[in-house]
Amino acid sequence: MNSTATSADSQTENIAARLQRLAIGGLFAVVLLVPKVLNLRRDERSWTAFRILLGIAGAALVILPLAFWNSWLAAIAGLVLFLTGALLPSANSGTGVDDKARELGALVVVNGGKYRYPQGSGEAASAQLFVGADYIWVLGSRLQTLLTIPVSEVSSVHVEAAGDRWILRVRRTDHVEEFSYGGIFAEHFARVAESTIRGVIHSTLPILPRARAAGA
Repeated sequence: MNSTATSADSQTENIAARLQRLAIGGLFAVVLLVPKVLNLRRDERSWTAFRILLGIAGAALVILPLAFWNSWLAAIAGLVLFLTGALLPSANSGTGVDDKARELGALVVVNGGKYRYPQGSGEAASAQLFVGADYIWVLGSRLQTLLTIPVSEVSSVHVEAAGDRWILRVRRTDHVEEFSYGGIFAEHFARVAESTIRGVIHSTLPILPRARAAGA
């Protein structure tokens, strides 16, 4: 009696240990697959084929175990796979920030706060600054171009507090562009943008020849 109970307990422990190892292995595999799946989603054909295969595999796990060896665990896993394949979103063909930066040739992307057009019409738009060696692109939340500033036109850049906000002013040849930052990290974001723009401005300044010492 005791030996039978002990044998049953050991079998239960072995099954539990196997399930635990399978769960850990499956979780590890999912972690490794996530970046590949995200890259796959950028290609519409590959992403559609992946969803179809996932649905077929799920349907097979639901039908075959019930027909041959009556494994309800496999059927549940198959149902999960099938529903996952059916409910996954469509391919993401949009352009990301990194892709846009490469497209424009930007060196750094920084927070642009809120940008208001010089004429002051309409609400301020959320902006990101794509800073390149020759141009500074001001892009909106959907990565649409709001403004393009040639670096050669920028004469100065300055940050100052204005009430509970921080204002970044980029002075150009004929006018000043303003970017407003709010929140607890407002000063930090404004000063990061300021230092980034100053970096590209200084890199384009001409290097003057050093004057000779008197009597040389």
